[in-house]
Amino acid sequence: MNSKEALEFINRRLWENSQPVLTEAEEAIVIGIWQGNGYEQIAAQNCFDYQYTRELGAKLCKRLKEYFNAEINKRNFKKQIEYLYGVEVETKPPKSEMSAPPELLQQTSTSVDFDNLTINPFIPQQGRIDNPQDFFNRKREIRQIFEVLNSGSSVALIGAEGIGKSSLLSQICQLADTHLYSPRQPVFIDLNLVEDEDDFYSALCYEIGIPESKGTRLDRHLKSRQILLALDNVGKMTWDGFNRGLRDYLRGLAEGKAPLKLVLAANESLDKLFNDSWDNTKTSPLAGVCQEEIIKPWDELTARAFIDTRLAMTSIRFTEADINQLVEDSGGHPRRLMQLCYRMYSRYLEDG
Repeated sequence: MNSKEALEFINRRLWENSQPVLTEAEEAIVIGIWQGNGYEQIAAQNCFDYQYTRELGAKLCKRLKEYFNAEINKRNFKKQIEYLYGVEVETKPPKSEMSAPPELLQQTSTSVDFDNLTINPFIPQQGRIDNPQDFFNRKREIRQIFEVLNSGSSVALIGAEGIGKSSLLSQICQLADTHLYSPRQPVFIDLNLVEDEDDFYSALCYEIGIPESKGTRLDRHLKSRQILLALDNVGKMTWDGFNRGLRDYLRGLAEGKAPLKLVLAANESLDKLFNDSWDNTKTSPLAGVCQEEIIKPWDELTARAFIDTRLAMTSIRFTEADINQLVEDSGGHPRRLMQLCYRMYSRYLEDG
C-alpha cells in the first residue's frame, strides 16, 4: 500500500460516511508520515509553519482515531491504516450480497447498478467557500500573503469574478492563528452586505466585539487591539454612501504598527478602482498600504489535480480527452471548471 492508496482509502471512507475529506494540508501530512518524515521535514517540504504542522498532525490523528475507533498516532499511523484497509478488504461482502438503500427499493423495481450511485463531487459552489475541506490549492498565494502580513504590510487580492478571492479571504482568516507571527483577531466583512459607511462602522464594531462607535471613540476602542480585517468586494466602496474619507481612515489604522492589518479582495487594481486622489499621484489611499497579489486561474496541472482529487472519491474516471476538454474550456477558472465537471459527471452517471 503506497501513500496515494492510503489517501484514497481514508478519503473514500470519510466521504461514504458523510465526513469531511482530508484538506490539502492534511494530505501533505499523511504523505510525509507515510514516507517516514518528521514534522519538521514535512513543514519544510510544504512551506508550512512547524508548530502549525505539529498541531494539524495531532488533530488529524485524533480525528482518525475517533472515526476508525482505533489507536492512531504518528508512530503507528502507517501500520494502522494498512491494517484497517486489510480488514475492509477481508470483510467487504460480494456485490451480490450488498443490499440497496431502502429508499431506492421503494422508488423502482428494476435492477440498479449500485456501484455507480454516488453524489456528484462537483456540485457547483456559488460564492464563498468557508469549509476548509472544500477549499483546493492556492498554497503559493497563502504563503505569499502571510509573508506580506508578517512583514508588517497589508494585502489586496486582485482577480476576476469567481476566481476564488472570497474563499481565499476566508481561508486566510481561518489560518491566521497559526500563520501570523503576532496574534491578530480575524474579522471578515462582506461589503456587499453593507449599505453605507454608517452600516460599515456598525458591522466592524459588532464583529470585533466593541461598542458601536466611529472616529476618536473607535480609535480608543481599537488602541489595545490587534485586528486582521478581511474586506470582501471592496468595489462596493465606489457606490453612493461611501467616500474617500473612509478609505483614508482605514489607511490610518493600517499604517505602521497601527491596530489594523488589511486583506482586501477586489476585481481590479485599487488604483484603477479608486481613481480619486486629492493630489496628482493617482494613488488610492488603500493602494498605498496594500501590496497587490494577483489571483490567477489554475494552471493545467492544478486543474487536473482538482479533477483527480474529486474523482478519487468515486468509482468514475473521466477519459483523457474529456479532461483535456474540461481544462481547455474552463481556462483554469475554478468556478467554471467546477460547473463543467458537474455536467460531465452527470452525463457519465446517465450513461452508466
